[in-house]
Amino acid sequence: MATYGQTQYSPALQPAGPYTHYTHHTQGYSVPSYNIKTEDGLSHSPGQTGLLGYSNFSSTPPSQSLYSYPHPHGDYHPPPSPPTPGKEEVIPARRGSDGKLRGRKKILDPAPPLDSDIERVFIWDLDETIIIFHSLLTGTFSSRFGKDSSKAVSLGLWMEEMIFNLADSRLFFNDLEECDQVHIDDVASDDNGQDLSTYNFGSDGFQSPAGAGSLCLGSGVHGGVDWMRKLAFRYRRVKEIYNTYKNNVGGLLVSPKREEWLQLRREMEILTDLWLTQALKALALINSRPNCVNVLVTTTQLIPALSKVLLYGLGSAFPIENIYSATKIGKESCFERVSQRFGRRAVYVVIGDGAEEETVAKKKNMPFWRVSCRADLEALTHALELDYL
Repeated sequence: MATYGQTQYSPALQPAGPYTHYTHHTQGYSVPSYNIKTEDGLSHSPGQTGLLGYSNFSSTPPSQSLYSYPHPHGDYHPPPSPPTPGKEEVIPARRGSDGKLRGRKKILDPAPPLDSDIERVFIWDLDETIIIFHSLLTGTFSSRFGKDSSKAVSLGLWMEEMIFNLADSRLFFNDLEECDQVHIDDVASDDNGQDLSTYNFGSDGFQSPAGAGSLCLGSGVHGGVDWMRKLAFRYRRVKEIYNTYKNNVGGLLVSPKREEWLQLRREMEILTDLWLTQALKALALINSRPNCVNVLVTTTQLIPALSKVLLYGLGSAFPIENIYSATKIGKESCFERVSQRFGRRAVYVVIGDGAEEETVAKKKNMPFWRVSCRADLEALTHALELDYL
């Protein structure tokens, strides 16, 4: 969590290898004016000034693009990503009238790159980096940025209620709270692939009368094969729900919760000066690159983290396979897992507000971009547009 003890901070990108030291301040540089418009006519042009020093990066002309603000009457939809080259399929050759064999190539739908093909991995923190949540409840955000403290706390409590309501009602958090996993597929090996379309989770005897706390040992492993299979069923269903509704979380909410969520998203964006919108722009720029990927490592438990991602409209930015919870094992172990998954050839960039991710990034010689205010997200977006990152 962020500590807002300074009015000015120099977020340091401290790369390894060929990169040189990179710093920027929140005063003295010029950021392009992004015209972010809502469908209901709202607009925001966050041009800021500060000092931005880049060194030892190749530069290309910036690309200007518009991103939709989370609309109060619908979900956030990021801009379409540019097409990636598709694989070619050679259709069997046919013999022409002149007796020669002729074949033609057909472009198939592009497949996502393999993990081993990824060239750059952006590891994001969640709270107070992409979204503003905990600092609303503590009053830190309102005091630092001069906002109405009672309004901030009220919105924070409102969002907290929605996060846990969704987690409990649709994502099995009552069953899984004491059986938390780092990754959605961590118990997939216990899943026998049974069809769950008519499966009754409420009567399968998963929880003992004493609750699940006595069933989960250590990292959430239980000795019974039958019980572990039921645990795996729940995580599989969570994965299915996430993938089904990641671009339409409103479909998960019944009235009046959906209307409340739309109002809450709008009011939070106004209070935070479009913080989330700016983060979404950076995330979308990364997603538009064919061999780059966004990964989320959060200290929130996995199920509430998924609930947050859905409610804040981040489902399109983070495939569920790219979300890790550091609650039990810490961020350093999570970073290790991410590194093992994408390999040593990839470049890793860590983006966050807290001391833990910064310390781990430095230890692993990964570039670190600190986010302590919205201007830091604007500068990050600018650096991405110029292909400095």
